[in-house]
Amino acid sequence: MAELPGDLLSIADELYGLPLSEFTPARDARAKELKGSDLAGPVKALAKPSTAAWVVNLLVRRETEQVEQVLAVGTALREAQASMSGEELRSLTRQRRQLTAAVTTQARRTAREEGTKVTDAVADQVEATLTAAMVDERCALAVRSGMLVAALATTGLDPADVAGSVAVPEALGFTATAREAAPAPRAELHVVPDPEADQKAIAAAEELLAAAESDLAEAAEAYDGARAAYDDLEARGLQIQAEIDELRGRIAELESAAEEVDDDLSDAEDARTETEEAVREATRARDAAAAALEKLRG
Repeated sequence: MAELPGDLLSIADELYGLPLSEFTPARDARAKELKGSDLAGPVKALAKPSTAAWVVNLLVRRETEQVEQVLAVGTALREAQASMSGEELRSLTRQRRQLTAAVTTQARRTAREEGTKVTDAVADQVEATLTAAMVDERCALAVRSGMLVAALATTGLDPADVAGSVAVPEALGFTATAREAAPAPRAELHVVPDPEADQKAIAAAEELLAAAESDLAEAAEAYDGARAAYDDLEARGLQIQAEIDELRGRIAELESAAEEVDDDLSDAEDARTETEEAVREATRARDAAAAALEKLRG
């Protein structure tokens, strides 16, 4: 079965880059072509990705630079957390949330161009997967492979089910082949000039636009305040978790030292018992000698 992993990865890379509706028939057709070979079974076993997983796979191939930026910020965030750089940690945490939100919006747009509408629930799974890729290095490898079959989620404290979320175990460490979007047909617009435009409609639209811009400015200001407070608390939470991990390590050291002291204490207790018995025997001998002397004098 020589070169099976590489051949399988090449085929999987091609299949997971297809539109979602084309995956199953293309997979089955490819498995049929390979009938009688060692690859037929593994290709047939390739699981159809969930919608969220497919969106991320599409994003990795179509928006490679954005995805790499997300993963680079994730690496920097993990390094900052390890070194306990509070200011850098807060800045990168804020950048992480902005990036994942922006890239998720781009993912929805890209999926729509491919004919797939992304619901809010699916978008949440996409954002959770991008966040997991920033928090966990193995999740980042899974995302970069472009062979996700299920969305990822992790808080950074518990490991994500990476193995169950990729098409094949060998996908970790593989980089998906980038591809460009198919050029969309350009529609010809025939604009008929209207010299008697409805001025009232224009005025009403301008008024609505001004009101919307005012509301947007207020909402953006409130959002910035809420987001800054959230980012500060999230960064503080990460710092506290790191301190907890450090204290747990110290507790483990103290427990080990306590076990050693218990062993020494047991030895000391045995020694004390032996010396107490020696003192009692010496006391009895002295009392007997004193009694004999007193008898001789009497």
